[in-house]
Amino acid sequence: MALSVDDQKASYPLPAYNFRVTIGDQSVSFAKVSGLQREHYSVVYRHGLSAFEGETLFKYFINKWIDLTLERGLVPASAAWLYAWLESNDSRPMTIDLCGADTMPVIRWKIADAVAIKLSAPTFDASSSEVVIESLAVKAAGITIEEAP
Repeated sequence: MALSVDDQKASYPLPAYNFRVTIGDQSVSFAKVSGLQREHYSVVYRHGLSAFEGETLFKYFINKWIDLTLERGLVPASAAWLYAWLESNDSRPMTIDLCGADTMPVIRWKIADAVAIKLSAPTFDASSSEVVIESLAVKAAGITIEEAP
């Protein structure tokens, strides 16, 4: 027996993923985002009685910079802002929205500090006026997750 559309939506993950990324006040769409994680510095402390008492783990609530990769992106019209960001050492806020098939955000990751490290371009096509990004590598810190509005 075939499932109804509502049953399929409730039972299965999103049928197609796309990501809307907002860097500062510029919006870009990407097909793949990898490296989203939140990590803290930690130290395991061992002393003379650790064999009997156990080790102690200290976690420092200092955000660790992680490598974030955005792939197969589309930048409408001018991408001068992207080049300027890549050439500067400025950190910018970034928001990554996971969008469903209806292009509405499902979940949102907010990044407090993002610095562009590397930009890779694919083969160019003269029949399109949009700038395509093969991959954009970013160093990121201060990642939080929230439900999309």
